[in-house]
Amino acid sequence: MPGKGLRVKLIYLYYYRYMFTTTELFGKFHSPRHSLQSARARLPRCPNELATLFKDWFPAHWLSAADQGPNSRERLYSLAVAFWTFLWQALNPGSPCSDAVGKVIAWLASLGRHHLSDDTRPYCQARARMPQSTLENILGAVAQSAEQRVRSHWRFHDHDVKVGDGTSLLAPDTPKNQTAFPQSAQQKQCCGFPLIKLVAIFSLSSGALLHFTLGNKHDSELGLFRRLWRHLKAGDLFLADRLFCDYVTIAGLWRRKVASLLRLNECRTHDFRKGKRLGPYDRLVTWHKPERKRKTATRRLWNALPAQLTLRLIRYPISIPGFRPKYIILVTTLLDPVAYPAAQLAQLYLRRWSVELFFRHIKTTLQMDMLRCLSPAMLRREVLMHLIAYNLIRGIMTEAAAIYDQDVARITFKGSVQAVRHFSQVIAQATRRRQAVQLTNDLLQVLAQARVPHRPGRAEPRVQKRRHRRYPLMTLPRNHWKARLRSRKTSQNQGA
Repeated sequence: MPGKGLRVKLIYLYYYRYMFTTTELFGKFHSPRHSLQSARARLPRCPNELATLFKDWFPAHWLSAADQGPNSRERLYSLAVAFWTFLWQALNPGSPCSDAVGKVIAWLASLGRHHLSDDTRPYCQARARMPQSTLENILGAVAQSAEQRVRSHWRFHDHDVKVGDGTSLLAPDTPKNQTAFPQSAQQKQCCGFPLIKLVAIFSLSSGALLHFTLGNKHDSELGLFRRLWRHLKAGDLFLADRLFCDYVTIAGLWRRKVASLLRLNECRTHDFRKGKRLGPYDRLVTWHKPERKRKTATRRLWNALPAQLTLRLIRYPISIPGFRPKYIILVTTLLDPVAYPAAQLAQLYLRRWSVELFFRHIKTTLQMDMLRCLSPAMLRREVLMHLIAYNLIRGIMTEAAAIYDQDVARITFKGSVQAVRHFSQVIAQATRRRQAVQLTNDLLQVLAQARVPHRPGRAEPRVQKRRHRRYPLMTLPRNHWKARLRSRKTSQNQGA
């Protein structure tokens, strides 16, 4: 029999080991403070290689344990572990939560921790504990880091060009999601998906998403965009399509000293025989404030708008080889024809199509067009994580373009995502800082060399060669279809 002192040491040893294991895996029991400190010193910060590559893009203390609250306890799925694992899911589309948990289990197995549970509930609970404000701060910090890497000659006459647009997303059909984001009225109940509207402002130079807001089908894009006015600063140039060409938007931004370049809305009449002539099909015109208040404008905003605006109307031809010349009519608050020639404004407006590519990268490449979370709060966190992942990729693309003097629009986004996946693994395994820096430089060089071919005027028909399976559309709730199948089987059995 061991002595009394040895028995006491063994009891304390097994006690600390038991408490440390249960606290990390399930977060149910508290451990002594000195045990937590030793555990924190032994374990790496997180099981994800992305933390090594992107740790300097925002302050690290934002992912530290809080002094009090849900994220103050020492857990296996801490705030940092949950964030980087969730980010890994966003950059690896199609990866379920079980795949993310398997990655954490593999990390712990490499540290000598075996026979761990593959239950996804602790990880899902950790994602639900992530503060939405923290994710919004990280999104803004990453966007600003990308903007700091923009070269000065990428700007338009010392203006930061901000391009805005809206899109829609789909969410799982759950009662909570349907309440917050109702489905389209044209779809039958239980046969559609909750519809989310997203309006965002991007930087045209770096492609980073700067600000966004979410709404449902009852919110107009103009109304959602007006929530983002406060983020535009004096001296910016707002670029958008004809939907945003209304008096309230132009006058409201003009009051904030934000210039606008928009395509003329087809509902507004124009006459180039009127106004002051600045050049061929280039006129100064006066728009008057509408007599009736617009529904999307508040009474306070409506009363603050000026009674009239002096704007510049430009008609410019667009010639594409093989097609007939097309004319676009632009409206802008940049009135000086010498400082802002019509040809340069037209070429700048043609770059507005970049925002469609930005949304395609987010919705198609990162597969955010169909979300997975089952509650509105988690849907917002999922959207934030996808946008953070997008901004990180855009930021590293901007850095590669600035270092190697390339056009960031020519760098492939999908190729950049693939390169980040491969290089992040070897960068995390680097044993020396010099080796990690060299691998990061190699990554930037690879991104600068992976350019999209220059194919002006390229057009691809929207057709598919592969046939879809001939399944009928779901026009009735699933319970009705199941009842039909059961009645059909019952009749077949009775006939037999």
